[in-house]
Amino acid sequence: MSEPAGPIIIYIDADACPVKDEAYKVAARHGLKTFVVANSFINTARDPMIERVIVANSPDAADDWIVERAIPGAIVISADIPLAARAIKAGADVIGPNGKAFTESSIGMALAQRNLMQDLRETGVITGGPRPFTPRDRSAFLSALDLAIVRLKRRGFSAGP
Repeated sequence: MSEPAGPIIIYIDADACPVKDEAYKVAARHGLKTFVVANSFINTARDPMIERVIVANSPDAADDWIVERAIPGAIVISADIPLAARAIKAGADVIGPNGKAFTESSIGMALAQRNLMQDLRETGVITGGPRPFTPRDRSAFLSALDLAIVRLKRRGFSAGP
């Protein structure tokens, strides 16, 4: 018989995350521990299940901290595609703030598109960034996070530590 799965834990790549409050609400509803990871002080909800983690002010410090803990049962919230790829490889579920779930089958194309867009911006072909964040993105995120939690619970992961 296999060992029971561990707890579901949420890791938020917080520096530019527009859905922190939404993640806190969903995590509270499910009773999930949530780590808010940034390289500078960031306000978090006053809740014992939400823990602020401030890492060194180096380019990949937050990503490295998250990936070190990105095991099956972890949900990583990030728009950072290289971080998403590393977290997926480690076994975590990854959701972008727009509700898009990154998976083993979609991450290769997402990385390729990111690299192409970066090259086009560097050469001046494209001068703008991503489209603005919308209420529809926020709603899609809420649905995707809830779905990921339900899916993990069905696989035997628990809500508590």
